[in-house]
Amino acid sequence: MRVLQIIDSLDAGGAERMAVNYANALAHEIDFSGLVVTRKEGPLLSQIDDKVKYLCLNKKGTFDFKSLFYLKKFVRENQVKFIHAHSTSFFIAFLLKLLCPNLKLIWHDHYGDSEFLSKRPSFVLKITIPFFSKVIAVNHKLKDWVEQKLNFKKVVYLPNFPTIANEVLEKTILKGNNEKRIVCLANLREQKNHVLLLKVAEKLKKSHTEWTFHLVGKDFEDDYSKYIKELISKNELKNNVYCYGTREDIKNILDQSQIGILTSSSEGLPIALLEYGLYKKPVVVTNVGEIPLLIVNYQNGFSVVSNDEDLFYTSLVKLIDDHVLMNVFGEALYKTVYDDYSKETIIKKYINWLQNEN
Repeated sequence: MRVLQIIDSLDAGGAERMAVNYANALAHEIDFSGLVVTRKEGPLLSQIDDKVKYLCLNKKGTFDFKSLFYLKKFVRENQVKFIHAHSTSFFIAFLLKLLCPNLKLIWHDHYGDSEFLSKRPSFVLKITIPFFSKVIAVNHKLKDWVEQKLNFKKVVYLPNFPTIANEVLEKTILKGNNEKRIVCLANLREQKNHVLLLKVAEKLKKSHTEWTFHLVGKDFEDDYSKYIKELISKNELKNNVYCYGTREDIKNILDQSQIGILTSSSEGLPIALLEYGLYKKPVVVTNVGEIPLLIVNYQNGFSVVSNDEDLFYTSLVKLIDDHVLMNVFGEALYKTVYDDYSKETIIKKYINWLQNEN
Protein backbone atom coordinates (compact mmCIF):
# COMPACT_ATOMS: atom_id res chain seq x y z
CA MET A 1 0.00 0.00 0.00
CA ARG A 2 1.32 3.45 -0.96
CA VAL A 3 -0.35 6.46 0.66
CA LEU A 4 0.42 10.18 0.44
CA GLN A 5 -0.86 12.72 2.97
CA ILE A 6 -1.49 16.27 1.72
CA ILE A 7 -1.88 19.29 4.01
CA ASP A 8 -1.64 23.04 3.36
CA SER A 9 0.88 23.89 6.09
CA LEU A 10 2.83 22.55 9.05
CA ASP A 11 1.42 25.01 11.56
CA ALA A 12 0.63 23.47 14.93
CA GLY A 13 -3.10 22.99 14.31
CA GLY A 14 -5.23 19.89 14.69
CA ALA A 15 -5.50 18.98 11.00
CA GLU A 16 -1.79 19.58 10.48
CA ARG A 17 -0.83 17.41 13.40
CA MET A 18 -3.06 14.60 12.23
CA ALA A 19 -1.54 14.71 8.75
CA VAL A 20 1.89 14.27 10.35
CA ASN A 21 0.58 11.61 12.75
CA TYR A 22 -0.89 9.55 9.90
CA ALA A 23 2.24 9.87 7.77
CA ASN A 24 4.51 8.87 10.66
CA ALA A 25 2.36 5.95 11.79
CA LEU A 26 1.90 4.55 8.29
CA ALA A 27 5.64 4.77 7.58
CA HIS A 28 6.08 1.77 9.88
CA GLU A 29 3.10 -0.20 8.54
CA ILE A 30 2.95 0.08 4.73
CA ASP A 31 5.25 0.11 1.68
CA PHE A 32 5.28 3.88 1.20
CA SER A 33 4.14 6.79 3.34
CA GLY A 34 4.60 10.33 2.10
CA LEU A 35 3.67 13.84 3.18
CA VAL A 36 3.25 16.85 0.90
CA VAL A 37 2.81 20.35 2.28
CA THR A 38 1.25 22.59 -0.35
CA ARG A 39 1.87 26.11 0.94
CA LYS A 40 4.29 26.57 3.82
CA GLU A 41 6.30 24.73 6.42
CA GLY A 42 6.03 25.32 10.15
CA PRO A 43 6.89 24.02 13.62
CA LEU A 44 5.62 20.49 12.91
CA LEU A 45 8.44 19.96 10.39
CA SER A 46 10.66 18.64 13.18
CA GLN A 47 8.06 15.98 14.02
CA ILE A 48 8.16 14.20 10.64
CA ASP A 49 9.57 10.68 10.85
CA ASP A 50 12.75 9.96 8.87
CA LYS A 51 10.94 7.16 7.03
CA VAL A 52 8.34 9.55 5.59
CA LYS A 53 9.03 10.82 2.07
CA TYR A 54 8.50 14.59 2.32
CA LEU A 55 7.92 17.44 -0.14
CA CYS A 56 6.96 21.10 0.23
CA LEU A 57 5.41 22.69 -2.88
CA ASN A 58 5.46 26.36 -1.74
CA LYS A 59 2.25 26.86 -3.72
CA LYS A 60 1.53 30.55 -4.41
CA GLY A 61 -2.16 30.42 -5.31
CA THR A 62 -5.16 28.18 -5.87
CA PHE A 63 -4.22 27.49 -9.49
CA ASP A 64 -0.43 27.23 -9.24
CA PHE A 65 0.07 24.78 -12.09
CA LYS A 66 3.85 24.61 -11.64
CA SER A 67 3.30 23.20 -8.14
CA LEU A 68 0.57 20.90 -9.42
CA PHE A 69 2.83 19.33 -12.04
CA TYR A 70 5.63 19.03 -9.48
CA LEU A 71 3.19 17.13 -7.28
CA LYS A 72 2.19 14.92 -10.20
CA LYS A 73 5.84 14.05 -10.79
CA PHE A 74 6.33 13.22 -7.10
CA VAL A 75 3.26 10.97 -7.10
CA ARG A 76 4.34 9.08 -10.20
CA GLU A 77 7.95 8.66 -9.07
CA ASN A 78 6.76 7.14 -5.81
CA GLN A 79 3.95 5.08 -7.39
CA VAL A 80 1.38 6.52 -5.02
CA LYS A 81 -2.05 4.88 -5.06
CA PHE A 82 -3.96 6.75 -2.36
CA ILE A 83 -4.03 10.53 -1.88
CA HIS A 84 -5.18 11.41 1.63
CA ALA A 85 -6.08 15.12 1.54
CA HIS A 86 -6.64 16.92 4.84
CA SER A 87 -9.08 19.83 5.19
CA THR A 88 -8.81 22.46 2.44
CA SER A 89 -6.09 20.58 0.56
CA PHE A 90 -8.95 18.61 -1.05
CA PHE A 91 -8.88 21.04 -3.97
CA ILE A 92 -5.31 20.33 -5.11
CA ALA A 93 -6.11 16.62 -4.73
CA PHE A 94 -9.08 17.14 -7.04
CA LEU A 95 -6.88 18.89 -9.63
CA LEU A 96 -4.32 16.09 -9.36
CA LYS A 97 -7.06 13.52 -10.00
CA LEU A 98 -7.84 15.24 -13.31
CA LEU A 99 -4.22 14.64 -14.35
CA CYS A 100 -3.95 11.15 -12.81
CA PRO A 101 -7.39 9.49 -13.07
CA ASN A 102 -6.22 6.20 -11.53
CA LEU A 103 -5.48 7.78 -8.16
CA LYS A 104 -7.86 7.09 -5.30
CA LEU A 105 -8.71 10.20 -3.31
CA ILE A 106 -9.56 10.35 0.38
CA TRP A 107 -10.74 13.56 2.00
CA HIS A 108 -10.21 14.00 5.74
CA ASP A 109 -12.74 16.48 7.09
CA HIS A 110 -11.37 18.26 10.19
CA TYR A 111 -13.84 21.16 10.18
CA GLY A 112 -13.62 22.77 13.61
CA ASP A 113 -16.92 24.65 13.81
CA SER A 114 -18.98 21.49 13.89
CA GLU A 115 -21.52 23.14 16.18
CA PHE A 116 -22.29 25.63 13.37
CA LEU A 117 -22.43 23.44 10.26
CA SER A 118 -25.50 25.23 8.90
CA LYS A 119 -23.22 28.16 8.03
CA ARG A 120 -20.55 26.06 6.34
CA PRO A 121 -19.88 26.79 2.63
CA SER A 122 -20.43 23.71 0.48
CA PHE A 123 -20.51 24.80 -3.19
CA VAL A 124 -16.92 23.80 -4.12
CA LEU A 125 -17.16 20.60 -2.09
CA LYS A 126 -20.31 19.54 -3.93
CA ILE A 127 -18.50 19.95 -7.25
CA THR A 128 -15.34 18.08 -6.23
CA ILE A 129 -16.63 15.35 -3.91
CA PRO A 130 -17.71 12.97 -6.73
CA PHE A 131 -14.02 12.59 -7.60
CA PHE A 132 -13.23 11.17 -4.14
CA SER A 133 -13.43 7.48 -3.26
CA LYS A 134 -13.88 7.94 0.48
CA VAL A 135 -14.20 10.50 3.25
CA ILE A 136 -12.99 10.44 6.85
CA ALA A 137 -14.84 12.57 9.39
CA VAL A 138 -13.32 13.37 12.77
CA ASN A 139 -16.71 13.44 14.49
CA HIS A 140 -20.23 12.13 13.94
CA LYS A 141 -21.73 15.53 13.14
CA LEU A 142 -19.30 15.95 10.24
CA LYS A 143 -20.08 12.42 9.05
CA ASP A 144 -23.80 13.23 8.99
CA TRP A 145 -23.12 16.53 7.22
CA VAL A 146 -21.12 14.86 4.44
CA GLU A 147 -23.77 12.19 3.95
CA GLN A 148 -26.71 14.58 3.95
CA LYS A 149 -25.38 17.87 2.59
CA LEU A 150 -22.93 16.47 0.05
CA ASN A 151 -24.97 13.31 -0.61
CA PHE A 152 -21.81 11.22 -0.23
CA LYS A 153 -22.18 7.83 1.44
CA LYS A 154 -18.67 6.34 1.69
CA VAL A 155 -17.88 8.14 4.92
CA VAL A 156 -16.22 6.68 7.98
CA TYR A 157 -15.80 8.19 11.42
CA LEU A 158 -12.21 7.87 12.63
CA PRO A 159 -11.31 9.81 15.77
CA ASN A 160 -8.07 11.71 16.11
CA PHE A 161 -5.25 9.99 17.95
CA PRO A 162 -2.35 11.40 19.96
CA THR A 163 1.32 10.52 19.63
CA ILE A 164 4.36 11.14 21.77
CA ALA A 165 6.26 13.87 19.96
CA ASN A 166 9.94 13.76 19.09
CA GLU A 167 12.27 15.56 21.45
CA VAL A 168 12.85 19.17 20.40
CA LEU A 169 15.53 21.65 21.36
CA GLU A 170 13.05 24.27 22.54
CA LYS A 171 12.39 24.03 26.28
CA THR A 172 9.56 26.25 27.40
CA ILE A 173 9.70 27.30 31.06
CA LEU A 174 6.21 28.07 32.31
CA LYS A 175 5.72 31.04 34.59
CA GLY A 176 3.89 30.94 37.89
CA ASN A 177 4.28 28.65 40.88
CA ASN A 178 5.31 25.01 40.53
CA GLU A 179 2.50 22.52 41.16
CA LYS A 180 -0.15 25.20 40.61
CA ARG A 181 -0.49 25.53 36.85
CA ILE A 182 -3.50 25.07 34.57
CA VAL A 183 -2.74 24.61 30.87
CA CYS A 184 -4.95 25.22 27.85
CA LEU A 185 -3.64 23.83 24.55
CA ALA A 186 -5.70 25.73 21.99
CA ASN A 187 -4.95 28.11 19.14
CA LEU A 188 -6.24 31.63 19.66
CA ARG A 189 -9.47 31.14 17.71
CA GLU A 190 -12.92 32.34 18.64
CA GLN A 191 -14.36 28.82 18.77
CA LYS A 192 -11.88 28.00 21.56
CA ASN A 193 -13.70 30.57 23.72
CA HIS A 194 -10.83 32.00 25.74
CA VAL A 195 -13.34 34.58 26.99
CA LEU A 196 -14.83 31.88 29.22
CA LEU A 197 -11.35 30.96 30.39
CA LEU A 198 -10.68 34.54 31.44
CA LYS A 199 -13.97 34.75 33.34
CA VAL A 200 -12.98 31.64 35.26
CA ALA A 201 -9.50 33.09 35.81
CA GLU A 202 -11.05 36.17 37.41
CA LYS A 203 -12.93 34.01 39.90
CA LEU A 204 -9.94 31.80 40.65
CA LYS A 205 -7.73 34.83 41.19
CA LYS A 206 -9.86 35.72 44.20
CA SER A 207 -10.13 32.25 45.73
CA HIS A 208 -6.85 30.53 44.75
CA THR A 209 -4.41 33.35 44.13
CA GLU A 210 -1.32 31.26 43.40
CA TRP A 211 -2.91 29.19 40.62
CA THR A 212 -2.14 30.39 37.08
CA PHE A 213 -3.39 29.73 33.54
CA HIS A 214 -1.04 28.99 30.63
CA LEU A 215 -2.34 29.45 27.08
CA VAL A 216 -0.36 27.53 24.46
CA GLY A 217 -1.35 27.77 20.80
CA LYS A 218 -0.92 29.79 17.65
CA ASP A 219 -1.53 33.52 17.93
CA PHE A 220 -2.99 34.74 14.64
CA GLU A 221 -2.52 38.36 15.77
CA ASP A 222 -6.04 39.19 14.60
CA ASP A 223 -8.98 41.00 16.19
CA TYR A 224 -9.80 38.04 18.43
CA SER A 225 -6.24 37.84 19.71
CA LYS A 226 -6.21 41.57 20.36
CA TYR A 227 -9.51 41.32 22.25
CA ILE A 228 -8.27 38.49 24.48
CA LYS A 229 -5.09 40.38 25.35
CA GLU A 230 -7.10 43.52 26.09
CA LEU A 231 -9.30 41.52 28.48
CA ILE A 232 -6.23 40.16 30.25
CA SER A 233 -4.92 43.69 30.73
CA LYS A 234 -8.27 45.26 31.58
CA ASN A 235 -9.09 42.67 34.24
CA GLU A 236 -5.57 42.77 35.72
CA LEU A 237 -4.82 39.16 34.90
CA LYS A 238 -1.26 39.63 33.64
CA ASN A 239 0.11 37.73 36.63
CA ASN A 240 -2.55 35.02 36.38
CA VAL A 241 -2.86 34.28 32.65
CA TYR A 242 0.18 33.79 30.41
CA CYS A 243 0.23 33.42 26.62
CA TYR A 244 3.08 31.51 24.93
CA GLY A 245 2.04 31.26 21.29
CA THR A 246 3.02 28.19 19.25
CA ARG A 247 5.24 25.73 21.08
CA GLU A 248 6.69 22.40 20.00
CA ASP A 249 7.67 20.91 23.36
CA ILE A 250 4.19 19.85 24.45
CA LYS A 251 5.39 17.01 26.68
CA ASN A 252 7.69 19.40 28.51
CA ILE A 253 4.83 21.89 28.96
CA LEU A 254 2.42 19.24 30.23
CA ASP A 255 5.07 17.92 32.62
CA GLN A 256 5.06 21.37 34.24
CA SER A 257 1.25 21.54 34.44
CA GLN A 258 -1.18 20.02 36.91
CA ILE A 259 -4.56 20.42 35.15
CA GLY A 260 -5.62 20.59 31.49
CA ILE A 261 -8.65 22.58 30.39
CA LEU A 262 -10.63 23.38 27.24
CA THR A 263 -13.30 26.09 27.25
CA SER A 264 -14.40 25.65 23.62
CA SER A 265 -17.81 26.58 22.27
CA SER A 266 -17.28 24.23 19.30
CA GLU A 267 -15.01 21.22 18.79
CA GLY A 268 -14.53 18.00 16.92
CA LEU A 269 -12.43 15.66 18.98
CA PRO A 270 -9.56 17.92 20.10
CA ILE A 271 -6.08 16.44 19.97
CA ALA A 272 -5.24 18.57 23.01
CA LEU A 273 -7.69 16.56 25.10
CA LEU A 274 -6.16 13.29 23.90
CA GLU A 275 -2.73 14.63 24.80
CA TYR A 276 -3.93 15.55 28.28
CA GLY A 277 -4.99 11.93 28.64
CA LEU A 278 -1.77 10.55 27.18
CA TYR A 279 0.16 12.43 29.89
CA LYS A 280 -2.34 11.62 32.67
CA LYS A 281 -3.58 15.16 33.29
CA PRO A 282 -6.94 15.65 35.03
CA VAL A 283 -9.25 17.83 32.97
CA VAL A 284 -12.14 20.26 33.05
CA VAL A 285 -13.69 20.69 29.60
CA THR A 286 -16.87 21.86 27.91
CA ASN A 287 -19.22 19.16 26.59
CA VAL A 288 -19.17 20.14 22.91
CA GLY A 289 -18.50 18.12 19.77
CA GLU A 290 -17.19 14.61 20.45
CA ILE A 291 -15.86 15.47 23.91
CA PRO A 292 -18.80 13.74 25.71
CA LEU A 293 -17.79 10.48 24.01
CA LEU A 294 -14.41 10.72 25.69
CA ILE A 295 -15.09 12.46 29.01
CA VAL A 296 -17.62 10.88 31.36
CA ASN A 297 -18.41 13.43 34.05
CA TYR A 298 -17.01 12.54 37.47
CA GLN A 299 -15.34 9.39 36.08
CA ASN A 300 -12.36 10.55 34.03
CA GLY A 301 -12.79 14.33 34.18
CA PHE A 302 -15.27 17.14 34.62
CA SER A 303 -17.52 17.90 31.64
CA VAL A 304 -19.30 21.27 31.78
CA VAL A 305 -22.03 22.88 29.69
CA SER A 306 -20.52 25.39 27.28
CA ASN A 307 -20.33 28.95 28.60
CA ASP A 308 -21.33 28.01 32.15
CA GLU A 309 -18.60 29.93 33.95
CA ASP A 310 -19.88 29.16 37.45
CA LEU A 311 -19.95 25.40 36.89
CA PHE A 312 -16.59 25.46 35.14
CA TYR A 313 -15.11 27.38 38.07
CA THR A 314 -16.58 25.11 40.75
CA SER A 315 -15.41 22.01 38.86
CA LEU A 316 -11.91 23.43 38.62
CA VAL A 317 -11.88 24.22 42.34
CA LYS A 318 -12.95 20.65 43.16
CA LEU A 319 -9.88 19.38 41.33
CA ILE A 320 -7.53 21.95 42.84
CA ASP A 321 -8.70 21.10 46.35
CA ASP A 322 -8.53 17.31 45.93
CA HIS A 323 -5.19 15.87 44.83
CA VAL A 324 -6.49 12.31 45.10
CA LEU A 325 -9.26 13.15 42.62
CA MET A 326 -6.69 14.71 40.30
CA ASN A 327 -4.72 11.45 40.25
CA VAL A 328 -7.86 9.33 39.79
CA PHE A 329 -9.06 11.44 36.85
CA GLY A 330 -5.60 11.47 35.25
CA GLU A 331 -5.23 7.70 35.41
CA ALA A 332 -8.80 7.10 34.21
CA LEU A 333 -8.42 9.42 31.22
CA TYR A 334 -5.12 7.79 30.30
CA LYS A 335 -6.83 4.39 30.23
CA THR A 336 -9.67 5.74 28.06
CA VAL A 337 -7.25 7.23 25.55
CA TYR A 338 -5.01 4.16 25.52
CA ASP A 339 -7.91 1.73 25.06
CA ASP A 340 -10.01 3.60 22.50
CA TYR A 341 -7.93 6.34 20.86
CA SER A 342 -4.45 4.90 20.51
CA LYS A 343 -2.41 5.22 17.34
CA GLU A 344 -2.36 1.43 16.95
CA THR A 345 -6.16 1.12 17.18
CA ILE A 346 -6.95 3.90 14.68
CA ILE A 347 -4.26 2.99 12.14
CA LYS A 348 -5.41 -0.65 12.11
CA LYS A 349 -8.97 0.47 11.36
CA TYR A 350 -7.69 2.88 8.70
CA ILE A 351 -5.62 0.28 6.84
CA ASN A 352 -8.44 -2.28 6.94
CA TRP A 353 -10.83 0.35 5.63
CA LEU A 354 -8.58 1.12 2.65
CA GLN A 355 -7.91 -2.52 1.87
CA ASN A 356 -11.50 -3.69 2.13
CA GLU A 357 -13.20 -0.87 0.25
CA ASN A 358 -11.16 -0.32 -2.86
